[in-house]
Amino acid sequence: MQDLHNNIHLKRGISPAAAVADNTPFVSQIADLAGYEAAEFVILTGALADADATFTTLVEHGDAANLSDATAVPDDQLIGLETQASFLFSDDDKVFKIGLRTSKRYARVTITPAANTGNAFVAGVWVLGCPRNRPTSNPPA
Repeated sequence: MQDLHNNIHLKRGISPAAAVADNTPFVSQIADLAGYEAAEFVILTGALADADATFTTLVEHGDAANLSDATAVPDDQLIGLETQASFLFSDDDKVFKIGLRTSKRYARVTITPAANTGNAFVAGVWVLGCPRNRPTSNPPA
């Protein structure tokens, strides 16, 4: 069996928090992709109370540490589609993922609700893989 533990690095994306009851976007922490050949963003939904809300996912990248130069990641640099990482009010307690292969150093994910008037619980984590230096630190720094 292969060793995944020493070949991935986890970074906080969207922290678990109080429910969002409006259309405030969930914006991930900016991931520094330096030293990794693979990146995946994993989205976890909890209860999504609204009966008609939609949640649209956008992946952006850039070379500035604060992403002041952010642009949408082109579809040919995504692994999966942003529509596959987007979800509906009926997607309670599910997991979604979107990967990217970019030459840019930094990335972030924004999940934007629409028509959300109920409680929405959303969290996320960056999974960085194929590190240039192994093993990765534990706990992740």
